[in-house]
Amino acid sequence: MSIADLSMLTRCHGQWLGSQIMAELAGTPDVLDGPRARGAFLLRVLMEPPWALEITEESPLTMVAVLSGDSWLRRTDHPPQRLVAGDVLLVRGAARYLLSDEPTTVPDIRIGPGQACSGTDGRDLSDELATGVRAWGNDASGHDTMLVASYPAQAQLGTALAAALPEIALVSGADSPLLPVLVAEAARDALGQEAVLDRILDVVLISVVRDWAAGTPGGVAGLRVVADPAVAEAVRLIRSQPARAWTVDELAVSVGVSRSVLARRFQAVVGMPPIAYLAQWRLSLAADLLRDTDRTLASVSREVGYGSPFSLSTAFKKAYGVSPAAYRSEVSA
Repeated sequence: MSIADLSMLTRCHGQWLGSQIMAELAGTPDVLDGPRARGAFLLRVLMEPPWALEITEESPLTMVAVLSGDSWLRRTDHPPQRLVAGDVLLVRGAARYLLSDEPTTVPDIRIGPGQACSGTDGRDLSDELATGVRAWGNDASGHDTMLVASYPAQAQLGTALAAALPEIALVSGADSPLLPVLVAEAARDALGQEAVLDRILDVVLISVVRDWAAGTPGGVAGLRVVADPAVAEAVRLIRSQPARAWTVDELAVSVGVSRSVLARRFQAVVGMPPIAYLAQWRLSLAADLLRDTDRTLASVSREVGYGSPFSLSTAFKKAYGVSPAAYRSEVSA
């Protein structure tokens, strides 16, 4: 999150909001630095029983925060799980699941890729059930309310974070002081609102994933960086000097451990070898520079440690599925 973003949010909500964001980001493990929402989908869902949604969305990550009432999560080969206010559901990729007021209510609404919404008869319900600014449901004063937020592109989520998450994760009693702010802002339609929502969403997601990781037995690969000083220092060096031609030997000497010890601990903590992490970090930086600046590909290549624009283009397309030029066009559209 840039200083400009923080400044904007602080002007909108006062010094309290700025201090809360800084508190949330303090000490955030490296893998959680990935989310960079741009044009994220946010919707307040307002439902009065009986109701049931069949969801087959294909976003890289969808967050469902239960705001009031309760609901049931239903999926194949799992018993129904009751969700109450304060619970947050994280859904990665194309997982199919149901949300309903009771574990036996038959779905009558389908949510598909691109947030397409239809009835069981195929009728488009997107406009029919719209109830206000970023609000949708069968009753504007419904008993059961949720906030749904989806990242539209894998690159905006961060490959390391995506790899660390399971297909579906339930965080009970998630504790993010910015979630109420996100809900309130989702109901507003003001100048620059999309940028405000994107920035707050990133911080809320970081907070929720931290809560999930803290409750996962044994921790989660990639989220334990701060617990290992040698690995944390190696990560810091890579991030601060991405253009340097690092080797595992050089990193090991710099952090004061042997090559074999660093390689073993880095793999265990981060979930990949040091040089693979270096490559991933370089591409992540390249994506940020392509998105946020008008610098040439040659300039970006030098900044992130690639010998030529061609070598960066090859690696970038392999990781993101599109060329740097196409990626820049997509995120600027």
